[in-house]
Amino acid sequence: MGHPVSLSTPTGRISAWRADPPIPPHGAIVVVQEIFGVNTHIRHVVDRLAAHGWVAIAPAFFDHVESHVELAYDEAGVARGRELAAQVGFDRVMGDIEAAAREIETTTDSGKVGVVGYCWGGTAAFLANCRLGLPAVSYYGGRTVPFLGHEHPKAPLLMHFGETDPLIPPDHVALHREHLPQAHIEVWPAGHGFNCDQRADYHEPSAQAALQRTLAFFTRTLR
Repeated sequence: MGHPVSLSTPTGRISAWRADPPIPPHGAIVVVQEIFGVNTHIRHVVDRLAAHGWVAIAPAFFDHVESHVELAYDEAGVARGRELAAQVGFDRVMGDIEAAAREIETTTDSGKVGVVGYCWGGTAAFLANCRLGLPAVSYYGGRTVPFLGHEHPKAPLLMHFGETDPLIPPDHVALHREHLPQAHIEVWPAGHGFNCDQRADYHEPSAQAALQRTLAFFTRTLR
């Protein structure tokens, strides 16, 4: 269903993966990758959202540094992904998300735009809510804690966490509840990366339930 596209951003042209639904769209969603690039998992997320009736696009943020990045879910992939994420930086990602939102707003009659992100992308989705005013869904955004108390949501916000996530311990989830009383926070009986079927921590029941909550959230907030 999806296909590669080119996206003009404030800091240069990058690639992206886009999918359009076979029905008149409910709205549009920018998908923000993990640190592993716009890989088969992220492309599948885009295609699945389109199958549910949403225009979806995943910008390849790492193109600013290195093209066609698709890293493995292993120690080497994590190390390289962290390097690339640090080189790109969240400020440049905000410009890319805004450009992607504008692209799908202007090229389709898709209604409002939201953003969903995973891991590193979960924190980026949170920041897109605070800085760009986009309704956002954040999956296990472990880098969000340093921004709590400094960045403030400007639109509806849904956050998914795993109960046994070693990277986001219960006290960090509690900090989110404390600083983000307006957010809806879900904690699932799963570990980190539970939505990704390429990870060891994939937990299908939690992934499916979280997807239904995510789709319901966007149905409420983007119409």
